[in-house]
Amino acid sequence: MSSSTLNQNEVDKFSKMAEDWWNPNGVCKPLHSMNRLRIPFVRDRLVPQVKTDTPLKGFTILDIGCGGGIVSEQLARLGATVTGVDACKENIDIAKFHCSRDPTTKDIKYLCTTVEDFAENSELKFDAVVASEVIEHVDNPQLFIQTISGLLKDDGSLFLTTLNRTTRSWLLAIIGAEHIMGLLPVGTHDWNKFLTPAEVEMMLDTAGMGTKVVNGMLYVPGVNKWSWFPDSSVNYALHATKYL
Repeated sequence: MSSSTLNQNEVDKFSKMAEDWWNPNGVCKPLHSMNRLRIPFVRDRLVPQVKTDTPLKGFTILDIGCGGGIVSEQLARLGATVTGVDACKENIDIAKFHCSRDPTTKDIKYLCTTVEDFAENSELKFDAVVASEVIEHVDNPQLFIQTISGLLKDDGSLFLTTLNRTTRSWLLAIIGAEHIMGLLPVGTHDWNKFLTPAEVEMMLDTAGMGTKVVNGMLYVPGVNKWSWFPDSSVNYALHATKYL
């Protein structure tokens, strides 16, 4: 078994996109819009009854593949103690610069590292791990899931968003989004690396985690809006917890 999930070609792709993370009209525009779903998804699954502006205060969260920090910053604003890791130095540099200007995000800890190296060199255990739009870019996803399990406290939560491997996802996410509408650079995704929810659930079970919920997600490019959708054949969000 490979000892790393790092795919250098994938890292190189995103290093070229690094300066676009905080461009409201750039290629990361759909990811910013996705926050309207994925941030409440994390918040509400961790704290079912939100009663304060900082409901995640006291929670430690690891954001894997944090990019420029667009998820990390919003989780920090909700009170979480956030660590962001990314194998792309350009992403980490952007994330550090952007968060330093806001007192609510300046304490985020960003590290340029793979998740395996981080796990090997840290004794920290987290209440939650977020891996959003990441697993479809790694090598050896089973090792990736197993490493995440080792970083979670007992009963800790994994929040994952990714793309399903279906004909519909190939038509919409590859042909439509990359080749026709130009929402993403051509080659951003490899359809063969997409994982079905069933495949992810099997990996989670092997790693000592159980799936709590899988929600389908739908993106409407014309209005740049995401919504929950009963069909998970293209995008989906998954919440799992580590067995006690």
